[in-house]
Amino acid sequence: MTVLVILTVGDIVLLVAGLAVYLFWVGTLLTRIAGNLEECAEIVATVVEHAKLIGPGVGHINETGGVVAGALPLLYGMAEEIVADVTPAPAPAVTPAPAAGPPAPASGTRRSRLLDAVGYVP
Repeated sequence: MTVLVILTVGDIVLLVAGLAVYLFWVGTLLTRIAGNLEECAEIVATVVEHAKLIGPGVGHINETGGVVAGALPLLYGMAEEIVADVTPAPAPAVTPAPAAGPPAPASGTRRSRLLDAVGYVP
């Protein structure tokens, strides 16, 4: 019976030692997590301070962005016209009739639908 008591006490001591090691490990992890959360809270506070400074100007920024976005199709069309006017036309090359090959694409000239969006007619 004394062997059984000794083994039981040994099991209890091992169980308590294992729990102590586990609790120490969990405590170390939680301390590290708490430090990271504290650092994150400081960063968030800094971001909030910066956002308070930027906040009043956001309406003006959006308004200006809307004006620029509305003008882009017109600017795009004007730029295409400038490029077309400045680019010299190449001399027409005489090409022999194509042999029995694939037909030429029927896509024609490229046109932008951006101009139609704002009602611009060239």
